[in-house]
Formats: sequence, C-alpha cells, structure tokens
Amino acid sequence: MIVARFTCEILGAIPVGEIEVTAAVVRKGRSVEMLEAVACAAGREVAKATAWRVLRSSSESVPPRQASPHALPAPAAWQPPARWSDGYLTAIDWRMESGTFSEPGPAVMWGRMRYPLVPDEEPAPLERVLIVADSGNGASSVLDIASWYFINPELTVHLHREAAGDWIRLDARTNVSAGGAGLATSVLSDAEGPIGVGAQSLLVAPRPS
Repeated sequence: MIVARFTCEILGAIPVGEIEVTAAVVRKGRSVEMLEAVACAAGREVAKATAWRVLRSSSESVPPRQASPHALPAPAAWQPPARWSDGYLTAIDWRMESGTFSEPGPAVMWGRMRYPLVPDEEPAPLERVLIVADSGNGASSVLDIASWYFINPELTVHLHREAAGDWIRLDARTNVSAGGAGLATSVLSDAEGPIGVGAQSLLVAPRPS
C-alpha cells in the first residue's frame, strides 16, 4: 500500500528524552486502511498521527503524467535567522531557489536529510517528504519571530505518488488574518515533478514584551 494522506497533531510539549510510540491499524481493508500512532512521554500523550493508505496498483489507470522537472539550485551559504533555535535547520541540507528562512514572504527551497531519522536505518520516501513538509511555516513566515508566535499544532500532507530521490522541493506560502489564526500551505515536489501538498494551521499571537 501507499500512504495518500498523513496528519500529525501536536497535543503538548514533546520532551527531549524517552518517548514511547504505539501504532495500530484502526480501519482494516483490502483496498483502503487507516493507521494511527500515538507518542507518549511519562504516561502523557504528546502527539498523535493518522494516515490513510490505499492499495498500490501496477496498472495504468490514467494516461501517463507529463513530468514537470525542477532543477536543483547550486549550494550557497546561509545562516539561520537570529533568535531561531538551531538543530533541525542544520540537520537538513538546504538549497534556496527563492526566498530564505530569514526573509518574510513565500519561499521555494529544497531539503535533504543529512542524517537518518533512526541510526543505521535508511529513511523511507515518506519520511523524507514529511521532514521537509513540516518546514512550510518557517520557510514562508510573514511575521518577525522575535515579536510573534506562529505555531502550527498540526501538519497534514496529501500525496499522489511516492518521492523519488533524496531531495524534496518545498514551495511554501503563509496567510495570516486578524483574529489569531493563520494557514501555511506548500506544494511538494521531487526532481521529477509534483508529488503532493501540505498544510499547517497556525496559532498567531504577539509574544509578551
């Protein structure tokens, strides 16, 4: 089967330490299945993920897709924005096509994992996509992080095919309106063309002075 939709809900602060993860098939089927995983820390649920997966088919059910290849940008030096906690940012090899993490507004960038998610385990295509897709909000931020919170309590990704290769292209933009909510959306691609879309709902609020 192939995962067609993935959603992760952040239920609380996730500590740097021991985390227990349980996973199950909550809706079994021959053609469609729903999966669920729950992460717990000290007996408290901190995150929950669900995914729909559909039967993988070898038949050509639609006309061949016309590829829309993208060119990987050349490497260039860049620095994480001031006040941003580092760790994740430099654990990913980034190539900027337009915009950067330090400039407000839409951005297009490519990301590749420098390290495996689990030591000595080759990351799966889904892992490579999700790790970059979670950057849509930060890549296309429209507010100064020193003055504003724009936190995503969830991430949802819809995919129409598996990614090919290590590099994932993120074409992201954020919209914020008065009232405390925002939305970050992204188009996800690999070197061969589009593979899906991502979205993150945002909590938007001024930081305490």
